[in-house]
Amino acid sequence: MVASLEFLQLRVRCRSSLIAILDYGSGNLRSAERAFATSGHEVVVTADRKIALEASGLVIPGVGAFAACMSGLKSVGGDEIARERVALGRPTLGICIGMQILFESGLEHAENGAHQGVGIWAGMVKKLSAPILPHMGWNTVSTTPGSTIFAGVENESFYFVHSYAATAPVGQYQAWSEYGEPFLAAAEDGALTATQFHPEKSGNAGLKLISNWSKSL
Repeated sequence: MVASLEFLQLRVRCRSSLIAILDYGSGNLRSAERAFATSGHEVVVTADRKIALEASGLVIPGVGAFAACMSGLKSVGGDEIARERVALGRPTLGICIGMQILFESGLEHAENGAHQGVGIWAGMVKKLSAPILPHMGWNTVSTTPGSTIFAGVENESFYFVHSYAATAPVGQYQAWSEYGEPFLAAAEDGALTATQFHPEKSGNAGLKLISNWSKSL
């Protein structure tokens, strides 16, 4: 009976102002937790399906390789959670590899064909055509008019660490950066938002972006 009451309280809490950061073995979870806590929302790092599905906002972080992140994501049902949240119109934010795995496939360490992604967005994540990889450090991001998350930080610099990226537009609004070639730095597609850069490592501009996203919850 106690467990049922606690679960009911959790459901009520999740539907108010909770941001869940999905723990699937990849990502800078604690730094992300601290950064998103500045939004004024309650933040929890969790692998629990119910919390991740019902939270006001879900953050899917990612560090490492595409295939390893997909394996970890599937181990907690994160791919299904992401697709279900998008179908329900619940705000979801992918960061770095957490953005890349939202696409159909990725070519990182793909010796026997592309690795399958979550498949919410069409397209493939490929290696950047640049003389030195990874792309690591600060880079300017150019936005398209109408963006919600970039309000007040248009054309600011953000912090990147990656060697692969999407290069075709998806969603209603995009942001672009360039390293060897133009690549997709962020996308907004209804309830689904993603950034190739790390907002939690991007100083005041990153915190402003997090605040902008949090206001949609």
